[in-house]
Amino acid sequence: MKKYDVVILGGGIIGLSCAYYLTLENKKVALVEKNQIGSGASGSCDDMILLQSKKPGKNLELAIESLKLYKDLNNNLNCDIGFHNRGGMILIDKFEHLSFMEDYVSKQKDYGLDIELIDKKTVKKYHPFVKDDIVASTHGTEDSQVNPLFAMRAFMSKSINAGMDVYKGTEAVEITKKSSFWQLKLSSGAEIETENVINASGAWAADVGKLIGIDIPITSKKGQIAVTENIPQLGRENIWSAEYIISKLNPELVNTSDIHKELGIGLSMSQTSDGNYLIGSTRQLGNYDKNTDYEAIKILVNQAVDFFPILKNIHIIRTFAGFRPACVDGKPIISEVKGNEGFYIAAGHEGDGIAMAPVTGKLISQMICGKKTLLDIKELSFERFN
Repeated sequence: MKKYDVVILGGGIIGLSCAYYLTLENKKVALVEKNQIGSGASGSCDDMILLQSKKPGKNLELAIESLKLYKDLNNNLNCDIGFHNRGGMILIDKFEHLSFMEDYVSKQKDYGLDIELIDKKTVKKYHPFVKDDIVASTHGTEDSQVNPLFAMRAFMSKSINAGMDVYKGTEAVEITKKSSFWQLKLSSGAEIETENVINASGAWAADVGKLIGIDIPITSKKGQIAVTENIPQLGRENIWSAEYIISKLNPELVNTSDIHKELGIGLSMSQTSDGNYLIGSTRQLGNYDKNTDYEAIKILVNQAVDFFPILKNIHIIRTFAGFRPACVDGKPIISEVKGNEGFYIAAGHEGDGIAMAPVTGKLISQMICGKKTLLDIKELSFERFN
């Protein structure tokens, strides 16, 4: 039976970030992924590190620290992770959203973000193709993007080179505490031992929790995205609608149709290095259907055309869906489980897993190695639900 210092359950960007930082500490690590690496939310998402979308508080603190780590990784990984600092804008097209966004910007500025509210004329300078009846917009200089597939590949390569073992196409079916270590039985029949287990299983974290008798309040929020053909850049900054932010943080304020509320519709747009625009997104609670829905995609695309009429004749070349791991209180769980020492949870980031991956991996590594964490994360403890 093979023995490890740490076994990570989940081969998405959170699990791979944990692996990277733990192997830097010379830990013997195994990664277990039931499908293919990055086959969950991390491989079915956009590419944004949007500080502006983070609610002031611990989520914003995590995102700020994670952006710093991404900048270091971009310099230290010796490979392209598709990191770009492009800035971001939250477009406001309804006067009733203006006061909410004014208050939101004020609170984010209190956290030190370089963000401002700009008028229609200034919006047009940044994005000349935006519709004429735009009301206002935020503008933030720190919002960035990263290619999640490139980042996962880099974390994976560095970790394997440092000695990590990978178990693909299998999952834990039994997890048993044996005095000072954990014993895991995999669906492949393999058995492994470890001092520490990290549950980084995303939208399926609750299923893993059941294996040790705990209830983890994480479920899926399905997100659907449409991909355009390669087109010229509309503007440098990535784009979100105020409705996107409100549907994420205060969905009760969304004054729109029942289908919009049911789907959690809000516009997001970013352009890949190949010139394709990713148009999102939905937030469908408890939905684990991997298929995209024609009605949802039609609403997303029509919303993009409404904001940018120049897109009217552009082709959509594909669509995809992924499952955000949504925690009941809107904050991730980054924590050891009291009473199950050596069992850690790194999940529940909802749509912020890409943005928060480096800081999550760093924090989990620091906890396992007995080091002081770079942030106070008591409020992210699993104990908050007990």
